[in-house]
Amino acid sequence: MPPHGTGPTDHPTDDALLDALRDWLPERRWFPAKGGGAQLAAAGGFSLTDPRGAAQVRVLLVRVRSATVDAVLQVPLTLYAEPTGAPDGSDRVATVDELHVRDGAGDPAFLRAWLAAADGGDASPADLGLDADHPRVISGEQSNTSVILPGPDGGAILKVFRTLTPGENPDVDVPRRLAAQGWPNVPRPLGWLDGTWTTDDGEVAGSLGVLSQFVEGATDGFESACAMAGRGESFGRLAEELGRVVAGMHAALAAALPVEQAGEGAAPRRGSGAGELAAALEERFRWAVGSVPELATWSDAVAERLAGIRDRDDLPPRQRVHGDLHLGQALRARDQWFVMDFEGEPLSGLEARTRPDLALRDVAGMLRSFDYAAALSDAPPQWAQEARAEFLRGYATEAGAEPDADLVDLLELDKALYEAVYEARNRPQWQHIPAAALARLLDR
Repeated sequence: MPPHGTGPTDHPTDDALLDALRDWLPERRWFPAKGGGAQLAAAGGFSLTDPRGAAQVRVLLVRVRSATVDAVLQVPLTLYAEPTGAPDGSDRVATVDELHVRDGAGDPAFLRAWLAAADGGDASPADLGLDADHPRVISGEQSNTSVILPGPDGGAILKVFRTLTPGENPDVDVPRRLAAQGWPNVPRPLGWLDGTWTTDDGEVAGSLGVLSQFVEGATDGFESACAMAGRGESFGRLAEELGRVVAGMHAALAAALPVEQAGEGAAPRRGSGAGELAAALEERFRWAVGSVPELATWSDAVAERLAGIRDRDDLPPRQRVHGDLHLGQALRARDQWFVMDFEGEPLSGLEARTRPDLALRDVAGMLRSFDYAAALSDAPPQWAQEARAEFLRGYATEAGAEPDADLVDLLELDKALYEAVYEARNRPQWQHIPAAALARLLDR
């Protein structure tokens, strides 16, 4: 973990850097408080050392507070003495104390410094032969910044976590455990980096980023589904295979991490498990209405659904899950699926994203993703219906049992409420998609 103050110390103050970023930050896709009015404050920072000395590297940590958001952002910066010292095409942010400040996430100077500072598994990330001089930043990400580094065996991909939470990020911990189990459908972790920052509770530590095997030649599952939906081409076979992979992932997670069996935990599972689920959905609904008040129109319908689940005593055990599974977290390469991005829901706290949960929550998330692909491609309803049915068939085949349809519906409702808030904050033009799901699930 790089302590505060490592590396060069003649950079501008963090407050001066933050002042230079105040107009630039809210325009980033990963900035969590859309719509203006957020308060920004420096929450710490540290320097890394570029082995070549091409630029100063400063990682600024920024606290963002608004009516609905309280988050700490990671903002890597590279500081050049001369404008010609920066790589072609890099994003210049500002000039501070005669230094040219650039967005560092895709800058070779930052990438070399990150590899030199990171911890790894069998080998140091700096010794993997990766080419940090010719990176490719993946466009379109909403929550993080990912950078592809060419190299042996297809190279690697570095994910820079933008919104930080105390503790080890699940996207570091879970893939390491799955790889150790021998599960073949996860990109292998190659390195990771931690840091410290200041909160109301004092100084805390957490994950800053993870370096993973790059799956060469892979296609994004969501992009593929949208393209096929737009052409009217069936996604059924691929959905069935994906269902099998997701069921295999759940089996590997259950082997790698604790499973909460009936009768274990702070409260007995029988009887109280359904109560916990209903209470969580009730809390989700209150949270969603607080951000999107028009959702209150569904209050009676949600209450009716909650009444139907409270008395169940047959819920399955809880285990570690993906937590934010959708087609965009699945890659297709070499005629097989790979699952990535185990961070969980970006708007949830770390404790909520790592506690044992129902495996069917991931199933519900993938079903929602088929709806998104169909809606964004103007596909007929039959396209999504077939994809959903085939995914469930593949999952049941691998798991050895049919998923509980009522439970899947309830978890899909929970996910649609989360989506309604996420879209309102980040992609208002997509709000009609979760709205349609809520109508389908509640207007009965």
